[in-house]
Amino acid sequence: MKTATIARIAGLATTAALAGGVAASPSLAAQKVPMEKCYGIAKAGQNDCSAGAGTSCAGTSTRDYQGNAWKLVKQGTCEKTATPKGNGSLKSLNR
Repeated sequence: MKTATIARIAGLATTAALAGGVAASPSLAAQKVPMEKCYGIAKAGQNDCSAGAGTSCAGTSTRDYQGNAWKLVKQGTCEKTATPKGNGSLKSLNR
């Protein structure tokens, strides 16, 4: 093989590898979606944190839609999230 051909093949391989790496990595904007704590929307055992006294945190809620257990949701969606016990809240609920 000629040196020019080898150089072209190497250049194409490098270009393909770089393009593949860029396509596979998520955009920075998608990684920084603003989130907020939403109380009263988690199913039992599916909360992200704050399930009350005597709990260690995530996954410790004992009832569906427990008012003192929160789940992280995309900012601006919490209070629109409907459950059988009412909508989510940005503050702890008495449920």
